[in-house]
Amino acid sequence: MTVAVAGLVAFPLYWMLLSALKPTGEIQSADPRPWTLAPTLEHFERVLGAAGFARYFVNSVLVAVVVVAGSLLLSFLAAVALTRFRFRGRTVLLVMLLVAQMVPVEALTIPLFFLMRSVGDVAPAFGLNELGSLVLVHLAFTLPLAIWMLRGFVAAVPAELEEAATLDGASRLRFTWQILFPLVLPGLVAVSVLSFIHAWNDFLFARTFIISKTENQTLPQAILVFFKPEENDWGAIMAGSTLMTIPVLIFFVLVQRRLVSGLAGAVKG
Repeated sequence: MTVAVAGLVAFPLYWMLLSALKPTGEIQSADPRPWTLAPTLEHFERVLGAAGFARYFVNSVLVAVVVVAGSLLLSFLAAVALTRFRFRGRTVLLVMLLVAQMVPVEALTIPLFFLMRSVGDVAPAFGLNELGSLVLVHLAFTLPLAIWMLRGFVAAVPAELEEAATLDGASRLRFTWQILFPLVLPGLVAVSVLSFIHAWNDFLFARTFIISKTENQTLPQAILVFFKPEENDWGAIMAGSTLMTIPVLIFFVLVQRRLVSGLAGAVKG
C-alpha cells in the first residue's frame, strides 16, 4: 500500500522529467509512451538560454531566502510571546491567527494589489513592481501557520527549565536564544520548509504585483514565455518546471531528518 501511494505521488514528477527529456516529436505524439529511447537536453538548453532566466532564478532565491529568514525570526518571537506571557487580548490574537488561515488567497489578491500600490507611495522598495512587495505578502500568509506550529514546540519546553536558568543567572534574553531556540529547532525546520515552498512556487502574487519591471520577475513567470498562442512549447515548459523543482528537492533533502520530527511535534502540539 505504501509503495502504491508513493508511486502515485511520484508519477507526476516522473512524467514531468520524462517530458523534459523527450524529443519534441514524441511529446506531440498521439500515442504517448511512459519512456523514451532517444533522450535529449535540447529543452533544457532552450530554457537556460532564454533571456533573463538567470535573473529570474536569482529573484526567486532572494525572495524565498528573505521570507524564510523573516518567518523564522518573527514566528519564533511571536510564539514565545504568546506562550510565555499573559496579556490582554492574547486569546483573541490566537483566534485571529487561526481565522487568517481560512481566508482564500484569491479573495485577497485585488485588495492586496491596491494596498501594495499605497505602500509604494510611502516605501517604494515594497510597492508594486518590487520584490519587497512579494516578501511582505508571503510573510503575511506564512506567519499565522508558522506561529501556530512553533507555539506547540515552545509550550512543550518546561517552565521549570527557564526557572533553573534564571537561578543560574541567565537573563530571559539569554535563555530564549541559547536554550529555547535550539530546543525548538525541529519546529523551525518545518516552518522553513513550508515558507520556502510557499514563496518559491508562488505565481499568483508575482503575476499580480510585478507588472512592468520584467527584471524583477520570478521563475514561475519566466515559464510563461513558453506558453504561445499558436502552440505551447511543452518540452521547455516541463524542462523549466524540472529546474524549478530541483532547489526544493535539495532544500528538502538537507533538512528532511529534522523535518519529520518537526511535523510530528507540530501535530502533537
